[in-house]
Amino acid sequence: MKLYWPIIPLFVGAFSCTESTHSSVSLPVQGTWRLISATVVTKGDSVTTDYTKGTGMIKIINESHFAFLRHDENTPKDSSNHFDAGGGRYTIEGNTYTEHLDFYANKNWEGNTFHFTISVNNDTLVQKGKEKVESENVDREIIEKYVRVSP
Repeated sequence: MKLYWPIIPLFVGAFSCTESTHSSVSLPVQGTWRLISATVVTKGDSVTTDYTKGTGMIKIINESHFAFLRHDENTPKDSSNHFDAGGGRYTIEGNTYTEHLDFYANKNWEGNTFHFTISVNNDTLVQKGKEKVESENVDREIIEKYVRVSP
């Protein structure tokens, strides 16, 4: 038994390490969130949209991926209802949240990475950062405010 004792800590250490893209001190972002407002700042001009009227959007965040779904509310039940969705992988370290957009209706946005600063206070998530997509001539700051959706 003495012969194997020095090997045991190495064996345990090797199998207890797992690759993780999320810090153990990360904010509690996993869950479903409803967007209530978004401010877009482009070249110093800001526009705020109230997402509690006319348009609904949720963001779902699990252990490794995020997805968002948005649609117009109170529209005809035909193809004129605007629907938008996207998602992909994310990482979080402290209050730095980074989205890797792997899926989106507009292919020019796919493959882009967006860095945000986030804060969580009770049931409110605020996400602030830069959206830059050169192929779409997009270079703006966004500030989104979400509330947690109760199960």
